Amino acid sequence: MSVRLRTSAQNKPAKQRGRRVLSVVAALAVLGGGLAVSGSPAYSAPDRAGHPDAVNEGARNLVHEDGFPAVLAAVEGRHGRVRDHTAGTGDLETGAAVPVNGQVRAGSNTKSFTSAVVLQLAGEGKVDLDEPIGTYLPGLVRGEGIDGTRITVRNLLQHTSGLPDYTQSLDPNPFEIRDTYYNPREMLDLALSEKAVFEPGAKWQYSNTNYVLAGLLVEKVTGRPFGEEITNRIIRPLGLKDTYWPKAGERGVRGAHPKGYASATPGGPLEDITRLDPSQAWAAGQLVTTPRDLNRFFSALLGGEVLDAAELKEMTTTVPAAEGSATPNTEYGLGLFRTPLSCGVELWGHGGAIHGYETFGGVTDDGRAATVAVTALSASVAAEPEGILEAHQHVQELVETAICE
Repeated sequence: MSVRLRTSAQNKPAKQRGRRVLSVVAALAVLGGGLAVSGSPAYSAPDRAGHPDAVNEGARNLVHEDGFPAVLAAVEGRHGRVRDHTAGTGDLETGAAVPVNGQVRAGSNTKSFTSAVVLQLAGEGKVDLDEPIGTYLPGLVRGEGIDGTRITVRNLLQHTSGLPDYTQSLDPNPFEIRDTYYNPREMLDLALSEKAVFEPGAKWQYSNTNYVLAGLLVEKVTGRPFGEEITNRIIRPLGLKDTYWPKAGERGVRGAHPKGYASATPGGPLEDITRLDPSQAWAAGQLVTTPRDLNRFFSALLGGEVLDAAELKEMTTTVPAAEGSATPNTEYGLGLFRTPLSCGVELWGHGGAIHGYETFGGVTDDGRAATVAVTALSASVAAEPEGILEAHQHVQELVETAICE
């Protein structure tokens, strides 16, 4: 297969703007799990935070002010009551309603599932978090300044490996790659063709390449396909009936879902991109799920249903993850962001973005949970970096509105 990369066919101004936007999108990887918190939630009245009307109002604002086609949310209170919210249009062509708790592409929320599988293997004595990835995948991780014998499994799950992000080499026009199947090794080769970003363990920087390697690690250790392991170890035991790992080549969304939209250039006309080969994300972001299932997963994960105490402690041991971002208090564990909210609680979760969908949320120690999904990337509804960041932050602020009371 010929991997489609960024081309020089675009005119220079568009190319320069594309690079600026790509840098912003890379920064959103940091913001993806950490809310930019400053005082009270900005997308609702402060005295109504957590109230159903405030969440509905915030969802409508995401549609009418930010331009997202649709919004879906699921909010669970301390006592287990779940409220579903929708706004906008599920299909811009037909005007169909947004399905309640509809399926969406999970994007990087998948990383929390992937990390949980690796940590289960660690608990079984099959993986050592402080062993180099080269021990398990000998000779595979090599490049300019890149040495798999110096990058530990922990570095991968923690985003402290210094590995380049392969997504920076993909064509930024999603319609050019929507039907392309990517083999995980091809994505790894894209990353290894670039030089190391920093020495392993020297700092934190988000890279999807880390989780492609984590998926390859799982396959090597278990001798089974990664999708089978994530299904048998996480999805089925937790009863996540609306969550699934797409089969190789599967491009549709199986259940009731709002259509996902994208633009060929930042802020351009929105077009349907629901049909998409998610192999471009693989173990870093391929899952399909629903807001309720994500709440269930993160609640079970932090509640000790997925990992034994020792592995959960490893997962929730964090490092600062906000360098160069608007989230100075955000930290990252092993596949989890930890963010203090304005109402005095900490949110544990992740967040994810893949063409057509952004999804953010998490859980608190006292049992609250919220997930908000929108049906386009922030870079599709806004053209300039400042507008992209603002739209992205508004999605996150709605999560805080839903959590805080």
